[in-house]
Amino acid sequence: MTLLDRHIEFVEALRQAGLPVSLAEGLDAAEAMTRLDISDRETLRAGYAATVVKRQTHRPGFDTIFDLYFPSLIGEGSIVRDEMAPDSASEGPERLGLSDNPQALADFREQLADALAVGDDELLGQLAREAVQRFGLIRGRQPGEQRWSSYNVMNRVSPGELIDRVLKGLLGDLDEDPATRRAIVRQLAAFERLVDSDVRRRAAEVRGAAYVARTVVRPSIENLDFTSARKSDLVEMRREIYPLARRLATRLSKEKHSRQRGALDFRRTVRASISTGGVPMTTHHKPKRPGRTDLVVLCDVSGSVANFANFTLMLVYALREQFHRVRAFTFVDEIHEVTDHFEIGADPIDTMASLAASAEHASLWGRTNYGRAFTRFSEKYAEALTPRTNLLVLGDARSNYSDLALPVVKDLVYQARHSWWLNPEHQRHWDTGDSAARQYAELIAMKECRNLTQLGEFVHDLA
Repeated sequence: MTLLDRHIEFVEALRQAGLPVSLAEGLDAAEAMTRLDISDRETLRAGYAATVVKRQTHRPGFDTIFDLYFPSLIGEGSIVRDEMAPDSASEGPERLGLSDNPQALADFREQLADALAVGDDELLGQLAREAVQRFGLIRGRQPGEQRWSSYNVMNRVSPGELIDRVLKGLLGDLDEDPATRRAIVRQLAAFERLVDSDVRRRAAEVRGAAYVARTVVRPSIENLDFTSARKSDLVEMRREIYPLARRLATRLSKEKHSRQRGALDFRRTVRASISTGGVPMTTHHKPKRPGRTDLVVLCDVSGSVANFANFTLMLVYALREQFHRVRAFTFVDEIHEVTDHFEIGADPIDTMASLAASAEHASLWGRTNYGRAFTRFSEKYAEALTPRTNLLVLGDARSNYSDLALPVVKDLVYQARHSWWLNPEHQRHWDTGDSAARQYAELIAMKECRNLTQLGEFVHDLA
């Protein structure tokens, strides 16, 4: 494969991973390669990153794919000593690399502990590659087929059990230093990332970089499905949600005063009539005063959308300062107002933790019933919807085959100024099983909203 072929495949892999690399940027990257010393791998990485990476959130995915297409090593990548590895000439199940020698494993763990103590990044990299070679190889389905596993490595080496040993070696009889422990934990995390990287590198040599890039590269934060987000992702999502929330609030509360006339401006109309002999040929009107509208949010917090519920609660928290008034309600089968949790000045972390705990408790004891929730909302909180109110429903529209209360929903939509429904499921799953998405979509504008990109599109398309 020529360098140009590798470049084209690399750029295509970036696009498939969700990085927006345009044709012009691909050409810029190719031009940069002609002006850089591509024998220096880090220079090559920096050149590509400067031309194709637009956002910091795209950098982890870029680095992962770059390591697949431009690996630092090939093959075993390290010299394995004879006493700790099987014969390199052997093939098949005998060449598993899983040494059953307890002393060999103990010696390796001792080396790893020393590397963690001194913080030697280069040595950690060598040990990570060595660990994959010795402990990561597993049986393939066909004779001679090789597969590698990060889990096998971490399970055999158990680096987390070395923390206390390393601390004791560093501090001796002194009291434990929290900063030192955190430094060791960071070193362990770095070792695990190096193991994962080497496993991906070896897999790419066997199955091809394109295949591994499609299967193991995690989507960037804006393309990550809310329903599959981890706790660590929610922190990053919060930073992305706040700008979108401000844009959403601005569009929702924008008065169309440029196209709609306000009250008659009598003085300007009389003055203008002087030029036509006192006949008011043209009337003038006062501009309408822009004002912020109200927002009512109904949020499904059932188990089927637990992760999406965390996102929706974050969205409501971000929106609370952008509207004249925000009223938030959560439901599984019974509606509950949680507006008090979103007071201005409240700690967002405490708010999210409290609401997540209550949502989890509610989902354990109730089955989702949208019809009952809408009916109870209409009965208990009918005054919440006015001609100045925007209604936002967040949920997957799966109601366990219960009554949907469609007339009630139609009435709620009629009472509100604008109404939208954000659904975290892909449209191909709508109306499958107990989903009533299509029926509700006939009454209220329903949008697929599985990630931050789709949320941004929803905000952009609002008139």
